[in-house]
Amino acid sequence: MPANKYALLRYRIIDRCINNSRNPFPSKEKLRGACEEALYGSDGEHISVSTIEKDIWAMRNESELGYYAPISYHRDQRGYFYEEEGYSINEVQLNDDDLDAIRFAANTLIQFRDLPIFKQFDEAIGKIADRLSVAPDLDTTGVDRFMQFESTPSAKGSKHLAPLLAAARNHYPIKLGYRKFSSESDKSYLVHPYLLKEYRNRWYLLAWDPERKFIRTFGCDRITNITPLENSTFTTLPSFDSDSYFKHAVGITVIDDSNPVDVVFVCDPILARYLESKPLHPSQTITHLDSTTQITLHVLITYELVQWILGFSADIKIISPPSLRSKLQERLSAAQELYEKT
Repeated sequence: MPANKYALLRYRIIDRCINNSRNPFPSKEKLRGACEEALYGSDGEHISVSTIEKDIWAMRNESELGYYAPISYHRDQRGYFYEEEGYSINEVQLNDDDLDAIRFAANTLIQFRDLPIFKQFDEAIGKIADRLSVAPDLDTTGVDRFMQFESTPSAKGSKHLAPLLAAARNHYPIKLGYRKFSSESDKSYLVHPYLLKEYRNRWYLLAWDPERKFIRTFGCDRITNITPLENSTFTTLPSFDSDSYFKHAVGITVIDDSNPVDVVFVCDPILARYLESKPLHPSQTITHLDSTTQITLHVLITYELVQWILGFSADIKIISPPSLRSKLQERLSAAQELYEKT
C-alpha cells in the first residue's frame, strides 16, 4: 500500500482517538500506539512519534486534505483535543467542485455495472447509485439539468471478458469458437491471448496464432465459446508492445505485413477545424492552402480508416496514395449504382 494511503489511514485513527470520550486527550505516544496496533498489530515498532507529529501538522494545515482540523494540545491533560466541539474529519463538507467530480465519476461507473467483469463490484456500484439518488449532499439534479450522460448498453460478448483477461494475465492458451459475420458456422482457433482492447464500445481480443505465426484480432461479440487450457502456458513475444503495434493504426485493425503510407487529402474548412480540435491520428499534420486545407496522415490503410473517409466523402478528396483513391472511387461508384437501381 502506498505511503500516502497509510497516512490517510493514520489520520482516521488519530481522529477517532481524539473523539473517544472514554479516553480523552490522547498523548502522542497513545496516538502512535493506536496507529501501530491498527495498521501493524503488535509485531514491532513501525511508526515513530515524529510521524504522528507530521500527521497532526498535516491534518491542521495541509490544504490538499481540506481538513484544517482544529487540533490543540491541552497542557494540563497532556494530550490532544479538538477546539471545535463535535468536530471530525469525517464531517468535512465537500465543495461544489468536489461534488461535481464525484457525480461525474460515479455516473460513468454506473453505466458499466451490468458488464459481467464488473459483477463482483455490483453491490458497491449499487450503493453509489443509491447515494446519488437519495443523499442531499450528493443530489444529482443540479448536474443533470446541464449534463446528460449517454447510456452505454452492455455489448454482446462482454461475458467473455473475465475468462479472456484471466487467460491473458496467467499466460495460458485458449481454444476459441468464433463465427465471423460473413459465416453461418463456427470455426475453432487455438491462440495465445495477449490483449483486450475496446474500440467504439466493442471489445476485441488480440491473440497470437502459433500455427499461422501472426497476431489475430477477434471481436468478443463473435466468440461463441472459450476453453481455457490451464495446464499449458505460453510466453508473450518479446517484440509485442501494444503501443508500438497500434502506432500506425486508425481503429482496431492492424495488417501485420503492411507498411504505413502517407495518406494525403484535402477537405473543406469546417472539417479541417474539426480535425484540428480532434486529430484523427497522432501523425496528423495540417497545411492551410489558398482555398482549401490539406491533411496528411502516416498510417496503415485499414477498414476503419476507409469507413471514416467514406463518412465524409462529400467533404474529402483523396490525393494519395493512388491505391486508396481507386478503392474509394470503386466504393462510391457502387453506392451510386445502388441508389440508381431504386
